[in-house]
Amino acid sequence: MKNNLLVTTAAIIACIGLPASGRAATANVSVGSTLFSFTPATTNINVGDRVIWTWGGTFHSTTSGTVTGSGVGAVATPDGLWNSGLITTVPHFFTNTFNSAGTFPYYCLQHFTSGMKGAIIVAAPNSPPSVTITNPASGTVLAAPANVTIQANAADSDGTVTNVQFLIGTTSLINTTAAPYFAVTNNLPAGDYTFSAIAADNLGAKNTNTLSISVVTPASLQITAPQKIAGNFQFSYGVNTGLTYIIQRSTNLVVSNWISIFTNKAASNPTVFVDGPVTNGSRFYRVGRLPNP
Repeated sequence: MKNNLLVTTAAIIACIGLPASGRAATANVSVGSTLFSFTPATTNINVGDRVIWTWGGTFHSTTSGTVTGSGVGAVATPDGLWNSGLITTVPHFFTNTFNSAGTFPYYCLQHFTSGMKGAIIVAAPNSPPSVTITNPASGTVLAAPANVTIQANAADSDGTVTNVQFLIGTTSLINTTAAPYFAVTNNLPAGDYTFSAIAADNLGAKNTNTLSISVVTPASLQITAPQKIAGNFQFSYGVNTGLTYIIQRSTNLVVSNWISIFTNKAASNPTVFVDGPVTNGSRFYRVGRLPNP
């Protein structure tokens, strides 16, 4: 028995790409070139960067730690992260690399009571945004022609998501700047397709989620090989593997009398259906393919 109901499904594979980290940079601080001071007093760098202190005067140091109070009542407490010692000759250079985020105060051993202190502020590396395609689902197969809504979730733990771009293959579908993030592509013919969602954050970091789907030409639905075996009634019907089918039964072909008795995602072609045990009387069956999700 033939039925012309249409159905859709799709197959999907995900992979994620991460942005490459940036190269380390160098910041320079002058020591004592202007009276009792570090220039600049505050230096902003990123994790992995280094600072080079260059002496412009003698009897100065760069010593990590804190200074409490001021003037002759100031108290300096070293924390042991670095210490150049008191330098009495120039030129002289001292380098320290910062591998963790935070604020790192320091001072001059000789002149902290005169306010000679500074700070290195180390910013944490920018984490790329997360992005996940939530529809279609992995392993879906769709019947042609396929209309597909691609949906994605995106978030950024240390900033904001500025946009999500959707692509089919290398062709851009849409670049959306606000949630909900989705794109629509219609009337896809049979074939294999790759969908990508690329999320970008406010500092330019990006992340990608990619899925592959399959669109198939729907098989003609026809019931074959009906037979009664051991008190059961069975038949076969041709399918597209991965598409979802429904079987209905009636005793008199009246529209209101059809009942759905079985729904399955086809795992092999053809598919065999068994109904039983059967009793005397008439039974009619029909098979339909469910619409694309």
